[in-house]
Amino acid sequence: MDKSKGRPQGAPYQNTIKTDSLFNLLDQVFEIEQKLEVIKEPNSIKKRNISRIKDIFENIHATPSEPNCGLSYHNPIGEKYDETRTDLEASIAGESTKDLVIKEVNKPIIRFRAPGIDRIVRKGVVVVGSKTNKKEIGE
Repeated sequence: MDKSKGRPQGAPYQNTIKTDSLFNLLDQVFEIEQKLEVIKEPNSIKKRNISRIKDIFENIHATPSEPNCGLSYHNPIGEKYDETRTDLEASIAGESTKDLVIKEVNKPIIRFRAPGIDRIVRKGVVVVGSKTNKKEIGE
């Protein structure tokens, strides 16, 4: 055991977390946040605890010389969709491919942000369909 750092040495105990693990954790936070949307408690955990978890991820790679380095996710639900979007992998629900809007988000878009950097590190996975009501159509 490396007594100066308080953890065992060797390959299984590296100082980094696998990127896939971080993405999976963010996916879970996203799902919890979506499920909490239906709970209408004024002091629910979604406001404070979810915000704290998201803040941790947004600064997960921060250092004193490079603050604000980390991961964040974006929920594109309700946004317009067309084939030129490079931040999403989409399945089209229904017959029409006109006036598409994002109806369901299976996985959010994950970005890495640092000073001078804003990069998509994982595409979102969504289901899109034609606009069906006046609010979606913009009338």
